[in-house]
Amino acid sequence: MSIAQQRDGFGPYTVDDLHAREDEGRGLELEDGWLIALSPRPRHNRAYRRLHEIVEAAIQEAGASVYADRGGDWEIKTPAGIRKPDVFAAPADVVDACEDKDEYALPGEELLLVAEVISPGSGSERTDRVRKLKEYASVGIPQYWIAEYSPTPMVQVFVLDEETGAYRLDRTAKAGETLEVVVEADKPFTVRFDPSILRRVP
Repeated sequence: MSIAQQRDGFGPYTVDDLHAREDEGRGLELEDGWLIALSPRPRHNRAYRRLHEIVEAAIQEAGASVYADRGGDWEIKTPAGIRKPDVFAAPADVVDACEDKDEYALPGEELLLVAEVISPGSGSERTDRVRKLKEYASVGIPQYWIAEYSPTPMVQVFVLDEETGAYRLDRTAKAGETLEVVVEADKPFTVRFDPSILRRVP
């Protein structure tokens, strides 16, 4: 597929097509050969920023050699193409190695967790709840969190079952409850918070 055809709006597309765009694919995922625009709402962005801050604080408290980030240019290669998670955590040396090679596609099997924040009624809601549940499991990510800020703030934690290779729901916490999750790393860290923080104004 040539870049000219891409600019004319034809598909399907490849990873190379995604990255060859003038915007370098920012704000887009690649799904089954098609470019999917990410159009997060302000409340969605506020929620995933808070979630990232909570994860990062837990990493720092434990003194773990782990890098956490939100959105941005980081990518995960899956069988469907390219995904851009709302929040992720990975060993710092894995992230360093990618940056040294000027690559921003993280190896799924090396990630520690990925979280997606649901925007109710959006076109991406089913993708986050169904497709990514399968895709992230297929590349071996140990934990997948689905976070919601509306109508009731809630977080579901899925963990990878080594026997089946699929996720199983490990725990759920709603606003007013405390979610406590241990993430395995060089120094395991514990993420602990009330999901109501995903919606509450500081």
